[in-house]
Amino acid sequence: MLSCIAVDDEPLALRVLVAFAEKHPSLHLLHTFTDSLEAKSFMEQEKVDLLFLDIDMLEINGIDFARNLSPRPLLVFTTAHKGYAVEGFDLDSVDYLLKPFDYQRFERAVDKALARHSPQEYRPFLMVYEEYQLVKVFLDEIECLESMQDYVKIHLLNGRMILTLSTLKALHERLPQQMFLRIHRSYIVPKQHILSFSQKRIQLPRFLLSVGDSYYKDIARFLKDSSTQ
Repeated sequence: MLSCIAVDDEPLALRVLVAFAEKHPSLHLLHTFTDSLEAKSFMEQEKVDLLFLDIDMLEINGIDFARNLSPRPLLVFTTAHKGYAVEGFDLDSVDYLLKPFDYQRFERAVDKALARHSPQEYRPFLMVYEEYQLVKVFLDEIECLESMQDYVKIHLLNGRMILTLSTLKALHERLPQQMFLRIHRSYIVPKQHILSFSQKRIQLPRFLLSVGDSYYKDIARFLKDSSTQ
């Protein structure tokens, strides 16, 4: 659980951050601020793990505000301007959210912060809806994802199956590319669970899946390159 605050001189932007933070199970939102001086005073008294910080504020630039923080919490910058990206990452920020951003993009930023905060303990996960409730799916427990028209079946290694209303493309965009491969218009697989690849088929612990023609060359290249690392 990360304790966090949000600083933005736009009340509407803060309302969005509050809604997203309350939705995320690993965040504890302590406070929101439209005044940066009040935020700094609060951080001097309370332990804050993560700061959501607007950059282009009237009274102060968020970059300058962050530079003067000591100790400095994990930073996720939020801004409507692309031009500050380099300066933001120079401060070793976790992420840079360009307004307006949706919950999925917010969730990816939080995942990065969690990984940075507790790298030995953190297990990346995905929050998906199953029968009108959000459930946590640890990525290392996924054996494959299967498209079923307007739904996706998430097959877990333990044999459980989660059915969620989504497209495979939408879920693919939320998954870390370094961990998962799209092998077919109907399938995504985790790279770590591929046991073998032959005759355009990938063997997983419980499934033998066909590889689509348009994906074949990229997958063959990836598996060949991985075997030499």
